[in-house]
Amino acid sequence: MTFATASASRAQASQADLAAFLLRVAMGVLFVLHAWMKIAVFTPSGTAAYFASIGLPGVLAYLTIAAELLGGLALIAGVATRWVALALVPVMVGAGWFGHASAGFFFSNAGGGWEYPAFWTVALVVQALLGDGAYAVGNRAAR
Repeated sequence: MTFATASASRAQASQADLAAFLLRVAMGVLFVLHAWMKIAVFTPSGTAAYFASIGLPGVLAYLTIAAELLGGLALIAGVATRWVALALVPVMVGAGWFGHASAGFFFSNAGGGWEYPAFWTVALVVQALLGDGAYAVGNRAAR
């Protein structure tokens, strides 16, 4: 493969790169929106009170908000995508286990079951396996 061929192939994103990009940005936006909901709707202190009501330390709410916000922004930008996706897995496992397990499986159940956090956990693992995808800041740093 010549340099010209290699450069041309890098300039055109593959379907897998585009799929990773779409997944990365969609999850990033959802994480940012979840953090914003905890900030603007439930308030950080209200979120901390909820965490305490389910037996978790209240301070964990603030760490969760930060993880969702910063992790979501990193996913959108494509910065350290594999590591960020893996770092967010415990957040989603915790949400499924502590926040939704008692409501059963289906997310349409009262209190929202663990179906959605489980699916999101799998999507994060898939993102970690796929990597940055197209249009990622991480890809530019690698060139």
